[in-house]
Amino acid sequence: MTCKQRKQFRREAGFTLTEIMVVVFIIGLLSTVVLFNVLGARSDAQVKTAATNIVRITNALDQYSLDMFDYPSSQQGLAALVSQPESVPNGASYRTGGYVNRIPLDPWGRPYVYKRPGNKSGRAYDLYSFGADGKEGGEELDADIGNWG
Repeated sequence: MTCKQRKQFRREAGFTLTEIMVVVFIIGLLSTVVLFNVLGARSDAQVKTAATNIVRITNALDQYSLDMFDYPSSQQGLAALVSQPESVPNGASYRTGGYVNRIPLDPWGRPYVYKRPGNKSGRAYDLYSFGADGKEGGEELDADIGNWG
C-alpha cells in the first residue's frame, strides 16, 4: 500500500463529528419519547392498582359485615379484617384466619383511609386513597380514589 492509498483509506474509515452528533440526537429524541410513554403508563397503573385494592378490601368488608352483622367501627378500622376485634356480637362468628392476610398500602406507600359512617360514598363507610399527591381532593392523578366511583 502506498502512502497516498493509506491517507485515502484513513479518511474513509471513520465517522465525522457531525454524523456522530446526529446519531446522538436521534437516540436522545427516541429515549425522550419512550420515557414519556412509560411514565404515563406507570401513573395509570398506580391509579388502577388503588381502585383494585379498594374493591378487594370492600369485598372483605362485606364478608365481615355478613359474619359480624355490621361493618368495623372507625376505631377498629381495617385492622378488624386481619385479626378479630375484642368485642364480638352475640351470634356472630369471626372467620378463622381473618378476611385478608394483610391490609395493603396504596401504590404511593400510604394507608387507605377508612371512615365510618360514610359521607362521600352513600354507603355505611368510606374507603379511599388520597391519590398521588397524598392530600384530600385533587384532580386527575391527584384525585382521591374511593368506593364511591
